Formats: sequence, C-alpha cells, structure tokens
Amino acid sequence: MENKRPVESSATVEKGLPVAPSLDLALESAHVPLRASPVDRRVVFISSLGLLLGVASSLVAQVLVHMIALITNLAYFHRWSLEAVSFVGVSLPLWTIGVPVIGGLIVGLMARYGSSAIRGHGIPEAMEKVLLDESRIPPRLTFLKPLSAAIAIGTGGPFGAEGPIIATGGALGSLVGQLLRTTASERKTLLACGAAAGMAATFGTPVSAVLLAVELLLFEFRPRSLIPVALASCSAAGARIFFDGAAPIFAMPALDHPAGAALWLYILLGAIVGVMAVVVTKMVYWVEDSFEHIPVHWMWWPAIGAIAVGVVGYFQPRTLGVGYYNISGFLKADMAVQAVAILFIFKFVSWVISLGSGTSGGTLAPLFTIGGGLGLCLGAAFQRLFPSAGVDMRVAALVGMAAMFAGASRALLTSAVFAFETTMQPLGLLPLLGGCSASFLFSALLMPTTIMTEKIVRRGIRVPSEYAADALDQVFVREVAAKEPVSILATHTVEYVRQWISRHEPGSHHQGYPIIDGTGTLLGVVTRRQFLDPAVDHRAPISSLLRGPAVSIYENATLRDAADQMVYHNIGRLPVLSNKTHKLNGMITRSDLLKAHRRKLVEDSAAKQTIFLWPTKRQYEESPIAMP
Repeated sequence: MENKRPVESSATVEKGLPVAPSLDLALESAHVPLRASPVDRRVVFISSLGLLLGVASSLVAQVLVHMIALITNLAYFHRWSLEAVSFVGVSLPLWTIGVPVIGGLIVGLMARYGSSAIRGHGIPEAMEKVLLDESRIPPRLTFLKPLSAAIAIGTGGPFGAEGPIIATGGALGSLVGQLLRTTASERKTLLACGAAAGMAATFGTPVSAVLLAVELLLFEFRPRSLIPVALASCSAAGARIFFDGAAPIFAMPALDHPAGAALWLYILLGAIVGVMAVVVTKMVYWVEDSFEHIPVHWMWWPAIGAIAVGVVGYFQPRTLGVGYYNISGFLKADMAVQAVAILFIFKFVSWVISLGSGTSGGTLAPLFTIGGGLGLCLGAAFQRLFPSAGVDMRVAALVGMAAMFAGASRALLTSAVFAFETTMQPLGLLPLLGGCSASFLFSALLMPTTIMTEKIVRRGIRVPSEYAADALDQVFVREVAAKEPVSILATHTVEYVRQWISRHEPGSHHQGYPIIDGTGTLLGVVTRRQFLDPAVDHRAPISSLLRGPAVSIYENATLRDAADQMVYHNIGRLPVLSNKTHKLNGMITRSDLLKAHRRKLVEDSAAKQTIFLWPTKRQYEESPIAMP
C-alpha cells in the first residue's frame, strides 16, 4: 500500500502510463455538451440557424396575419381582401352568429383527423415537448397549427395571432433541429429561437421575446442558448420593420413622470389585477373541465364553444377576432369607462368559453385586452377616490395590461418589458415594474400553477419555476476531496490485498482504491468487492482487475463536473489529479457531493440574526460579526 501525496482542471480518462488529455473527447463523441467554455463552434452554428429561423418566422407571421384578414373578410363581409378588419362601429346581421360555429367545426375536424396537438393556445404544448420529448414537435404541426388558428380567429375567435405564431415558430425550429444532427439541448434552443422570433415578428418586441423564451421555454439562462435566441429575435424584429415599419404596435400619447402617490396606487392596481389573473386562470380551466362532461366527442367542442363567440359577437362585435385596436383604445383612454367595462367583460366571457372548448388560438391578446380594460376602470375609480394622487388612466390601462399577463403566466420581466416595447413609453417602466411585481406576488400566493402550466402539471409534469446558480458549480473539487488517498500498486497480487484487508489495516475499510504504477500514474480504480470476489485468482496481479480506462477528475474542476462524470460513467467515486503533476492527489465520492450540497440547503432554510443592536453576551459570542 502506498499513500500518495495530494492531486489538473477538468475530468480525464487515462489508459496505461500516458495521461490522456481529457474526458471531454469521450463526452463529445457521446454527444454530451462540453463545459469548458460558455460558447463554442456549435453555438456559432446554432446561432446561424437562429438568424435564419428569425426571418422564416417573420414570414410565417406575415402569412398568418394575412390569412386571418382574408378569412375574416370572406366570412363577414364577402369580399376578397388581405386588409386587416376592424369591427369598431360595425352592426352585424343575425346570421353571423353561425360564422364562428362553422370555424369551430372545421377546427374540430382538423384536430380529429389531422392532429389533436393543434388544440389549445400553443405555449403549454411547446413547454410539454421541451420537458418530456426532447423538443421534438411533429412536422405536420408546422402547417396545421397556423391554418387552424387562421380559421378559428378569422371566423371570429376572440384570440390573438401571436400564440399560434409562437407555436408555429417553435415547431419550425424543432423541425430544423430534427432534420439536422443536434443534441436535445440544441433542439430546445432552436425551438425557443422559433418561438421568440414569432413573438418578435408579431409585436416587434425582441427583448421581451427573449425573456419569454427564457421564462417559459428554456428554463435556463446560459449563453449557449441565450445568444441564438437573441439573434433570432433580432432578425425577426428587423424583418417586421421591413414589412410593417418601426412604429410601436400600441402607440399611445407621451406619458408624464408618475407622482409618488400615484405609484403606490399603480402597485395596488397590480395586486388587484394579480388576484383577477387567478380568477381568469381558474375560470379557463373550470370551463375546460366542464366540457369534459359534455356527452359528445371532443371534436364537436370547438363548435359548441363558438356559439358563445357568435352570440357575444352579435351584441358586441368588438370582441370578435384579434382586436389589437381595443388595446390601443384603452391605452389612449379615448373610450367611456362604461363602454370599456362592457367590452372587456364580454371579451372575457367569449374567450374563456371558446378557449375552454379546446379550439386553436392564443392567450396573449385576450389577456392584454382584459387586463387593459380592468386597469382603465380601476384607474378611473382611483381618480374618483384619490383626486389629488395624479393617477393617469392611460398608465393604469398599461399597468393592468402587463400585470394581467404577469399574474397569469408568472413571466414578470417579459410582461414589463413587453408593455414598454409595444408602446415605447420609458416613463411607464416604473409603474410597470411595481404593478407587475405586485401581480406576480399575489398570483403566486393564491395559485401554485399558471395559465401556461396548469394543463401539463395536471398530467404529472413538473415545470421549473426558479432559475438559481448551481451550488455544486461554485465549489472546487480540491475543497472537499479527501487528501492522500490510500492507493495500491498495480504489481501487488490479489492475495496480498486480501490479507491487508483482513488485518483491518488503516484505510482498508474503503469501498474503492485507486491503482497506480511505479511512477505514481493512475491506472484505474478497483472496488473492495472485486478484491474479495472468490472467482478471482488470488495469485493474479491487481492490474488484471482493471476494466477499461481510468476515469478521474482534476482538482481545479467543480463539483458539478465531478457529478457529471459520476452520472455519465455510473460510478460513485473519482480519483483526483493534480493540475501541475498529473499525479494522484485525492479521492471524491458521492457523499462528498451531498455534504457540499447541504451548505446550500442550510443557506436557504436556516434563519439567524447576525447583527444585534443590544446584544447579550451569548449573542455577542455567537455572532460572526464582532460588535464595537
């Protein structure tokens, strides 16, 4: 037995006397992502694909928007036109009640005989593919989803075009990832590239599109995924400027600096809207559950739900279709409060019933409409109750719009930045941040899931909700590895080691031993069970027990690197090598990893006071900060 002095940066595989450069080569051949650098050539390749996906998604957005306009013109006005339709001031005949029903029937048939995945608003389905199916979306959804959405919205469905465009962009990115040789992580990035590009192409909001991808699809914040998504969003937004110009989609008059008292009221408004976001989410899924009890095949549900769309649309035509002009009207505060209240309530009823029926459509525009209308009404109420506070109804509508989405989706930063990018009003950022934060807080307190995650959580899928630094990635192997491990010379016989173990010599209780040659070079690891196996010839040298190349880790690697190697090679211990000498320096086991992780748990759960204004002697002694 020999005790070797303590042990270079990343994991290594060694075979024989020479030290192989790194296990990274083996991992690369097995398609395991390298951790040496935040970016590499693969990131450049995926980023190039992201740029192309951005342009492609913008073209998809243009096609879908014009398809919706064409179908709406044909269905309601019997004219061939690609111009966007406004239902403001329009009086519809009684027969138009049946138009959404026909659209719902077509969507139901497409779902039954095409793909049931076209049902819903797109984002939860994309999330499910990311979490469960390695971001593989069936190719047929690339054209079935936009076509079904165009029919549903074009025939009066109270949805936004952005949800189907986001879903289609994601499906396009997934298709590219499946056609090429990519890892599951790279396919997820490409899916997020397409989805973010779809949102940027619809609203011209590249920054909030990136945040949406991070908060709802990527579930991570890494350069290798963030950079391609950002480039895809930029290219999509640039293409939108080419087609539609650079003007904000929800233009509104310039805002003034918010007064101090008004800011508090905007935060209160956000809290109220957050509570209402919970109500909206629960109502959507209550209606969806109610449709489950209807004794007909689900293919007919979209047509049944469309009856409510048609009836509501007959009495309030502005609820039909996308209705971005309604949001613009709220943000300009050029509508009577009573008319706003009627509009957003009717929109809510129509949208909840239709979405709960399982038709194809988005949630962003309806949520913005409901939230904007509610915010405007609350702003009017605050003006009456607190006339000297300086509440601006336009800001109230803006905060309500963003807070509704923040409360329903828990995409806090996305909501605030989106409202800014679509209006280009920087003075609204402070009220937006306060209102969206309050909405997020109260929504999270009242409901563990969101409108995006409730459906997939019900299927037993856990959706990540927090993004924190990896505790294991912050600790080096050298800090926790056992020093001077008990090593065994490869020239010793099995019988020699067995006798050493039987004498209970110091170090003989370990479960694994590093095997070295005469120069101290690591050859591999042999377990205690192998030594004591009666089928092994007791006269055989220890070197005969070695199976495959030695797996090791360098002392400057992190515990996350060590954990990755243990999982990848299905082992419970790793020899640690010196960065300078490449010789054995220590051993690290799974128990060492768990002990290091315990520190993070203590930091999150153990509450203690560290500064005392009038400390007792015991408190003074326990405090890590000496008092003067």
